[in-house]
Amino acid sequence: MSNRLVLFAPLLVFTVFAPVLWLALERDPQELPSAREGQLFPDFSLSQLVDASKTLQAEDLRGEVTLVNVWATWCYACTLEHPMLNELATEGIKIVGLNYKDDRAAAIQWLERRGDPYAFTIFDEHGSLGLDLGVYGAPETYLLDAKGMVQYRRVGVLDERVWRDDFASRYTELVLAEENG
Repeated sequence: MSNRLVLFAPLLVFTVFAPVLWLALERDPQELPSAREGQLFPDFSLSQLVDASKTLQAEDLRGEVTLVNVWATWCYACTLEHPMLNELATEGIKIVGLNYKDDRAAAIQWLERRGDPYAFTIFDEHGSLGLDLGVYGAPETYLLDAKGMVQYRRVGVLDERVWRDDFASRYTELVLAEENG
């Protein structure tokens, strides 16, 4: 009797896990929900990337609609999205960098070579803020309202298509809501 059970065990395991795998394949991995969506950006106290003597806190992200972009020098995809971030910054969109698990000197050089689209960059050397935020890796981009609430999160490269399809209308809506009080 137990020999027969052993023969059918793989079929039983497959039958149980096949629906779970099927559902996972149906999801867009870029559309990972954020545990922080609808909540305030987590509290933190970390140094600024360029000026290590300056301490930044969550309050520094409040006051206007802001994109928070998680990036690192070790992240190839971050190199791909960087021209789009530079373009958005020239259009007046406030972007704050979150340099994630990186080397300070290398990150500063990286920005000097590629341009610095960030109003300021939070240096998260050990990934503590990233952990609190629920970061999976880099790049990730969070859209915050003027109160510092996370309104949207995107995992992966923010390029022209992603901006147009996923961010632009949300960003405009938040800016208009802020202006209309």
